[in-house]
Amino acid sequence: MNQTPLFYQEPISLNKDIHNTLTVGANPKGYAFAAGTHNVILAPVEFYEACKEYPIIFTATPGDKIAPIALLGFREGENLFVDENGVWDGRYIPAYVRRYPFILAETGKNELTVCFDQAYEGLNSEDGAALFDSEGGYSPYMQRTLDFLRNYHSQYHNNESFTEKLKELDLFKPMDAMVELNDGRKFALNGFSVVDELKLQTLGESDIYSLFKSGYLALIYAHLLSLSTMSSLVDKLAARDK
Repeated sequence: MNQTPLFYQEPISLNKDIHNTLTVGANPKGYAFAAGTHNVILAPVEFYEACKEYPIIFTATPGDKIAPIALLGFREGENLFVDENGVWDGRYIPAYVRRYPFILAETGKNELTVCFDQAYEGLNSEDGAALFDSEGGYSPYMQRTLDFLRNYHSQYHNNESFTEKLKELDLFKPMDAMVELNDGRKFALNGFSVVDELKLQTLGESDIYSLFKSGYLALIYAHLLSLSTMSSLVDKLAARDK
């Protein structure tokens, strides 16, 4: 893997000859691995659940691309949804988080290989779910995991067509928000983008129809709806600092 993705400390390819006795159980530290990130990328299919709990905003990524993210905190390195015991305080957990410790890595031949983080503390050879069966094939657990990874990978790549369409219609505007706590402390949210609702309202009928038919219009309104959860995130920050 050319670049180590978020959370993964020691990612390696899953090999049936080397890892045939490996099992995976619950991480004894829960979601502590995600406690140090204040945002994660979302796939469009997640917007409808994520918008109920997280502000969905947009950020620049390498290659002059834009990606939607779930905002998990205001301060760098602080996830307000993971407590000191590694418990995730939210009904919906983003798929980017749920796939850990597994991940699909792209090879140079447009192929995908299953990798996992060998630093994950739930890995052992004594209890938990086996990754391979007695014949060297994927176990039922691993097959379900693979199906989830493939679906996530496919949905994740829908981000580009969605955000490119919004760029084409010039619907993004900078998000320069200031979050203020009751004690007077302020946190600036810079470097992010949101959809400009006024520009959206002035689009021609053909563009609106195109957004509607593609399903992008529903995603836009889920994003706009999600911004109302910013106040809940402020409450979480205030409660944590107490």
